[in-house]
Amino acid sequence: MHEKELKKFIFEASRATYASGDESIKKKELDRSTTITFTSGKYRMHDNYFGGEPYGGREVIFLDNKPIWMLVYYGFVHTDFPANEVYPFLMEALSNNTEDMPYRGPKLFEKGNGKYENKFVGELASFSGTEKIYKDNVCVYEASYIGGFVDF
Repeated sequence: MHEKELKKFIFEASRATYASGDESIKKKELDRSTTITFTSGKYRMHDNYFGGEPYGGREVIFLDNKPIWMLVYYGFVHTDFPANEVYPFLMEALSNNTEDMPYRGPKLFEKGNGKYENKFVGELASFSGTEKIYKDNVCVYEASYIGGFVDF
């Protein structure tokens, strides 16, 4: 497995799944979670999360049906701000990630009065980070994530 190939797949999968805003790709499970899957060639991404506000979940990447990489995340909108104004901005920020650093969004994304910041440490093999969204310089959303290779 080549890291460059895996990064390219994660980049494509992240843009084609939650960040795409396409509700038709979401499957509600009996346990009240939501699942989104994406397959390209020998890679498959399985994203499963609970909640909407707050929310938590995990993405697992499979290579030839063997789990090789995962990312676990948890986030929330501050209670004094409407979530329906935050999540479309989050989707747009996540769709502006880069192939070099494909997990979550870019380091910085700004549009209008909104700003998305992604602070992380590590590399593809082992990493963690936090992302925040600001509206008019007030933090309205926060999430944390951690991940890396599994059974590698």
